[in-house]
Amino acid sequence: MAARPRKSASNASAGKAAKSVSESSAEQIVKTLEHFDAPAPAKFSKDDEIRSYRDMLLIRRFEEKAGQLYGMGFIGGFCHLYIGQEAVVVGMQMAMKDGDQVVTGYRDHGHMLATGMEARGVMAELTGRRSGYSRGKGGSMHMFSKEKKFYGGHGIVGAQVPIGTGLAFSNKYEGTDAIAITYFGDGAANQGQVYESFNMASLWKLPVVYVVENNRYAMGTSVNRASAETDFSHRGLSFKIPGFQVDGMDVRAVKAAGDLAAEHCRSGEGPIILEMMTYRYRGHSMSDPAKYRTRDEVQKMRSESDPIEQVKKRLVSDHGMSEDDVKAIDKEVRDVVADAADFAQSDPEPDPSELWTDIYADDIPQAAE
Repeated sequence: MAARPRKSASNASAGKAAKSVSESSAEQIVKTLEHFDAPAPAKFSKDDEIRSYRDMLLIRRFEEKAGQLYGMGFIGGFCHLYIGQEAVVVGMQMAMKDGDQVVTGYRDHGHMLATGMEARGVMAELTGRRSGYSRGKGGSMHMFSKEKKFYGGHGIVGAQVPIGTGLAFSNKYEGTDAIAITYFGDGAANQGQVYESFNMASLWKLPVVYVVENNRYAMGTSVNRASAETDFSHRGLSFKIPGFQVDGMDVRAVKAAGDLAAEHCRSGEGPIILEMMTYRYRGHSMSDPAKYRTRDEVQKMRSESDPIEQVKKRLVSDHGMSEDDVKAIDKEVRDVVADAADFAQSDPEPDPSELWTDIYADDIPQAAE
């Protein structure tokens, strides 16, 4: 048997040096992460509570109506509802400034409404009508608004992450103060293009906030069965990107995290990851019976952690609003959604000539009010 070669002194020294460098890098990353503990929930004034309540309620009522229209056959194709996750996008939007951009995946109606896109235009696009945000040709997963800096829902899992990273690159290249809020889910977090984006964003210190909306089931598989590392805030470790977990069912916690993340990006420190611990009440899409979880589990989340009910309770107990005052907000929101639904069912379908437009590139007009 041949003798095993002995390590030379130089090899041993190189090994020790490499280990030392490795430990030094690891220590730096740990220190960076320790600096970013989740902040305490933001302190909301009465006006803040009312705004967040109205905005979340608009998303909830809109999605409920969209589900009804889908069941009636007015909406075709895929339709992914955002019910239960409203605090994430509303809280983040409250932390943003004019000029900041948003891009997300296919569970996107809530993001559109939170950025200020008109309920009429969003619903008209869902029903394939000419006044929709993509002239009735995009449907649920493909709407955009240059005016509101909303750069789309995207049907390909994880496709929005490199796009959001590109938006952040543009901001830095042009020297603006804008940041790109890039949303994706726990399922998309396992896509390779996500990590290519992380690498570039960290290397160039791009002003991008990666928001992982962890609703715990992706398309229908528990994160515990689908992900080796279930703390998605740590997914940027090897790229030196800090991150932390946030109570995504509390709009105040989201707002505080959004403020911290935005300041981090605007100060030139590069990207950051926010893992929003949230929950969707409906199936992955309207065609999903959601048999992978129990009704008791869903009901427990709704009764104990519902983001809208939390704000409603504070409005009554802490700010002296009566039940009638709160109901008045609900009625106002329901009227907006009812109007949008009526409009979306009566608006004409696109002219056949629209088949030949926007094949390469063109400006998409804003939806009719």
